[in-house]
Amino acid sequence: MRTDDFLLVADRALDGMARIVADLGDDLANRPPDLPGANSPYQLLTHCLGMLEYWAGELVAGRRIERDRDAEFTASGPAAPLAERTASAKAQLRKDVAALRPGARLNPSHRSWIPPEHQMTQETALLHAIEELCQHHGHMEITRDLLLAAAQ
Repeated sequence: MRTDDFLLVADRALDGMARIVADLGDDLANRPPDLPGANSPYQLLTHCLGMLEYWAGELVAGRRIERDRDAEFTASGPAAPLAERTASAKAQLRKDVAALRPGARLNPSHRSWIPPEHQMTQETALLHAIEELCQHHGHMEITRDLLLAAAQ
């Protein structure tokens, strides 16, 4: 896996999500759409930053991460500091990805989506991180559209 390709796609998703939160502003960025169990854009971006810490920071770079995944989905706050956290997360992601050891095997505690017979590697962790970033970027675009339509 070319890490510069990974970072190009990750940056695109992170920049898009940060832009949505900034464009919506403090009020709408913290409001979930009127759907059962929906999350706000702020929560989705907070979750993606936590996800990167675990999948790239802990599993690839070997940093010990203390993550409260449940709290990511109740998070709220002003948009500007979250954009700053996103910029810092992008810088950290570059350091974490630089630690990639191709083929290095992993056995994380969270692997429910990976068949037990599949040998997970650090590349698997990064592919999952990209999957999550792209999925939630699209999710956030739809959420933004619903919030803006409801605000009219």
